[in-house]
Amino acid sequence: MIVTIERLGHLGDAIAQGPSGTIFVPQVLPGEVVEGEVTGDRMAAPKILTPSSDRVRPPCVHFRTCGGCLLQHASDPFVEGWKQEVVRSALQGQGLEASFRPMHVSPPRSRRRATLSGRRTKGGALIGFHARASDVLVAIPNCILLDPELMAAFPALEALVITGGSRSAELSLTVTRSLAGPDVAVTGGKPLDSDLRLALARVTAEHGIPRLTWDGEVVALHTAPMQQMGEARVAPPPGGFLQATPQGEAALLEAVSEAIGDARKVIDLFAGAGTFALPLASRAEVHAVESDPAMMQALDKGWRNATNIKRVTTETRDLFRRPLEPDEFRHVDAVVIDPPRAGAEAQMTTLAKSGVPVIAAVSCNPVTFARDARILLAGGYRLDWVQVVDQFRWSAHVELAARFSLPKVPRR
Repeated sequence: MIVTIERLGHLGDAIAQGPSGTIFVPQVLPGEVVEGEVTGDRMAAPKILTPSSDRVRPPCVHFRTCGGCLLQHASDPFVEGWKQEVVRSALQGQGLEASFRPMHVSPPRSRRRATLSGRRTKGGALIGFHARASDVLVAIPNCILLDPELMAAFPALEALVITGGSRSAELSLTVTRSLAGPDVAVTGGKPLDSDLRLALARVTAEHGIPRLTWDGEVVALHTAPMQQMGEARVAPPPGGFLQATPQGEAALLEAVSEAIGDARKVIDLFAGAGTFALPLASRAEVHAVESDPAMMQALDKGWRNATNIKRVTTETRDLFRRPLEPDEFRHVDAVVIDPPRAGAEAQMTTLAKSGVPVIAAVSCNPVTFARDARILLAGGYRLDWVQVVDQFRWSAHVELAARFSLPKVPRR
């Protein structure tokens, strides 16, 4: 069958119309004419008859086999425009418009956090990503996505897989760059016993792994795996949320800081371990709210050990079930909110009635962001601007920061 690609869907697959309806086609671009066998609604192996001018040579040698990246065959300007349009379309779906600021794109080799897969082999261990839509594991020795410090940790990860893995099971290894080295959390390994604990401790000592968590239990802690957050240093709990790249985090922090301006009292909702709260505390008092008590403990400890920052208070609270009520925002100059992918419908509903002058919103899901933005605008807020931040380079993932404000009412 021969079809012409119309557009990219929000997950990055191209979309064309066939005789029986919509067809999804991987690794092709709008305007391209492709040919291939269609099974169900998918053309799995398209042959490109007419290439797009936006098609480029993938920069990574693993792109054809590895499923870690999705859009390396597209030019950078095309990907940037497409991600901006994903956000714009989500807003239009709610009847909203916005002014867009220049987009930030994290550079190659900047991902400081990744979840890899590992499996024991006859000759040792295989570490990598899965092939697209497959359980086949692909080695990635020349990956241009991951930070060089994560790539340097591969021998340590292989040693962990050999020590604690089996030929019949696959391990999941979440690796995060910290100031002390690679912070590693493993799931799917052999059950812990005294011999395995000793063996894993030896591996971490030999390879300079500051902390190893095995199926939720910390089995080795040589040095606290600190992250720099403003003037503070924080050791997030194992598996704790962290922005994917330092450049992306800096772009989001710059947008949030500009959005709240000279606010003196700030509430940070879904605060995590302090990504925004602690840097903002250099100029404002901050009340940080988060449902995970371990994250709140890490944030509080980081604040207490820091110098030259203002007061930061913490509150452990489920903002989905018990959002802050309008009267709890009294005397607050600005709110920062960075919810998970589900958004924060309940919290936005109370925020819309709060009277807080400025809201800096961060989102990893344009669809739920647009839904929540509509709630704020219905409450009298205006959407001043949106900035898209692409720290998941070559993926379909889109993040953004935005500023909402209440129009000032002229005095009579």
